[in-house]
Amino acid sequence: MSSTLDSLPPALAKIVQRFQRATDQRRRTEQLIAYGNKLKDFPEADKLPENKVPGCVSQVYITASLDDGKVVYQADSDAFISKGMVGLLIEGLNGLTPTEILELTPDFIQATGLNVSLTPSRANGFYNIFKTMQKKALECKLDLPN
Repeated sequence: MSSTLDSLPPALAKIVQRFQRATDQRRRTEQLIAYGNKLKDFPEADKLPENKVPGCVSQVYITASLDDGKVVYQADSDAFISKGMVGLLIEGLNGLTPTEILELTPDFIQATGLNVSLTPSRANGFYNIFKTMQKKALECKLDLPN
């Protein structure tokens, strides 16, 4: 598991460690919801089909833009747990380059221990959110001048 942590960007590794220290499911859920509460207001105008995460039971919207070659995400969800999942990922991925995000594998999700406390549909939603964020990073990369 530590080899997984070593390969993660620092912000994401710190989040994984924080969840690993949480001793019970209730504490992990509280931490997850806290990440959702940190999200900035999401513009209503960005709640478009192309920003919606496919395969999520909840309504989850994500946008990505580049700031000085680094990806900056914004997101929102209509459910506390989904909002927490996307908040956690934003905290861990914001400020990375598109290439850094595209090179990540979703293994770190298991390392958080959250997959154990999430229902299968929520665990699948977490994966879909991550894959959508990678897709948005790729779109940002393709917009970069050569």
